[in-house]
Amino acid sequence: MKPMIVLLALAFTTGGALAATETKEPSEAQKAQQEKMKACNAEAGEKALKGDERKQFMSSCLGAKPAKATQQEKMKACNGEAGSKQLKGDERKKFMSECLKASPA
Repeated sequence: MKPMIVLLALAFTTGGALAATETKEPSEAQKAQQEKMKACNAEAGEKALKGDERKQFMSSCLGAKPAKATQQEKMKACNGEAGSKQLKGDERKKFMSECLKASPA
């Protein structure tokens, strides 16, 4: 009976050790958050912020959302691209419609 207990205990501890050594690749969102954290941390270091001042800065920096392109900026970019492709008529209208609906580059 004791050898069976020892084998079960060994199986569980070995399985746990294997699971602990496997590393999971971070998701794209996690990678983006890590990069944002590095950038905010570097900026706080450059500004020599300490204590509550640093906490407040990090909170606002990490909570900041990337600026979205305004409709006017999108229109200008799409119009320029349509011009460089020398699109005319219905082809240009279709391109402009798709371009303006697309996410900003």
